[in-house]
Parts: sequence; structure tokens; C-alpha cells
Amino acid sequence: MSKFTTALTPARPVRRMLRRLGVLCGLLVLPTAVLAYADLLPESLDLFGIDLQESPDLPHVARQIAIGAPLKIVAFGSSSTEGIGASSPANAYPARLQIDLRKTLRGINVSVVNRGIGGEHVDDMLARLDRDVIAAEPQLVIWQTGSNDPLRGVSIAHFREATVAAIRRIRDAGIDVVLMEPQWCPKLEATPGASRFLEAVRSIGDELDVPVIRRADLMHGWVREGKLTTKQLFASDGLHMADRGYALLAEAAARSILADAGSVQTPEAVAE
Repeated sequence: MSKFTTALTPARPVRRMLRRLGVLCGLLVLPTAVLAYADLLPESLDLFGIDLQESPDLPHVARQIAIGAPLKIVAFGSSSTEGIGASSPANAYPARLQIDLRKTLRGINVSVVNRGIGGEHVDDMLARLDRDVIAAEPQLVIWQTGSNDPLRGVSIAHFREATVAAIRRIRDAGIDVVLMEPQWCPKLEATPGASRFLEAVRSIGDELDVPVIRRADLMHGWVREGKLTTKQLFASDGLHMADRGYALLAEAAARSILADAGSVQTPEAVAE
């Protein structure tokens, strides 16, 4: 992944390296076969440099980009996806993400469908998973989750179990998944147990090899780097992001998606 992505947790690169080493060890125990078929191995397979080519984290997205086919994304979640705090739906992160991806992937018809409903916790979202996500037949779902669950008394064990089961259902339908963790804000930080849901989203991503957009880290970084002030980051309710925050979130999500789709060649822009 690129240095710009926020999707990696520390353990994921280690696990990938172990997978590569496993492939290497399997080849080394059969030296005769390796030598006999060395000319047939792809040039990108650098056995002793451990530079084995890996498949992208978002294979369905990667395929669409590689062949120049339409790319459909469902933004699934609660109020941060719906765009509460934004001045208009056009300034919610899904709408901005569509613009950013279309600019980068010129010639590809990118559509981002907003399926965010404010106030929902994991069970509310699972009740509409088939209708709003799977039935839409996207190549990717970005699932923003974990913000309302501590506010509504959902147990961390149930949240984990339900989220893992849903991710597996989405993948079984041939859809890539990216998770988006809860936001950073003083009001949420003051909620008992809220940090456990953020940690759960990250650990689920690590366990299932699902990219995670680390929104809390991003938000801290924007303020620290002077991209905007805390006042500019939040809407008047002090809980949701305002326009500038949603714009930065969309930019980060676009970078993460493209990095997790791997090193694919985008087609030349077509004349309109």
C-alpha cells in the first residue's frame, strides 16, 4: 500500500510477509522443480528478495479499474455517511468521494451511492444490509460503523459478532469491503466504552484482512498539521464534521481505496 493510505493496521504487513515467506519455503523444498520451471515464473517473482507479487486487498475494485469498467461504491453507515453537519448533501463525504475518484480515474464511470442513516447502530444497519448494500450489486462497500453503538448500549461482544458476520455476507456476495472507524470528537470520547468500539473496528479489519480508514487518527492529524482548526472541523453540534472535514475525509478515502486496489494501470481518458 502507499504511504498515504490509512487502511493498514500494524499486524497486516507482518502477516502478508509471513504469507510470502510461506510461498518461498514451499518453493525451496522443491529446488529441482523450481530450477526446471524457473523460465516460466513471472518476472515480478523475486524469490530471494521476498518481493513476491501480492493480490490487491480490493480485487473487485482493481478489476473494474484495470478494464475501465464502471465502478459502483455503496457508502453504508450512520450520520457521518448521511452527511449530518454538512451544509448540503453535495458536501457529504460520499458525494465528495465520487468527485475525487472521477478526477483520478478519468474515463471510468464512478458512482458512490449514499446509504447512510443517522442514529443507526449495528443491528439497524444489518436489518437493511440486503436491501441497501447487497441488492445494489456494487464492487465496494465502505462501512462506517461503531459510533452509535456505545451511545445505545450495544455490547462490544455483540458488535464484533454481528460485524464479522455481515462482512462475510458482503464478501460472499462478491463485494469488497472497507471499514471506517468512529470519528474523534470530545463528546464521543466522554462516552464510557466508546474507545472499545474504535479498537474493535481496527481489530476486525486486521483479523479479516479488511482495510480500515482510521478516521480518528486522520482527524487528529488534520488539526495537528494545521489543515483546519478544531472549530472548522466540527459542525455546531460538536459531534459531526463540517464541510471541510468531510472534504478531507473523502480525499483520504479515495487515496486509501486506490492504494488498496493495488498497482493497476488506469485506462486512457476517453473523449466525451
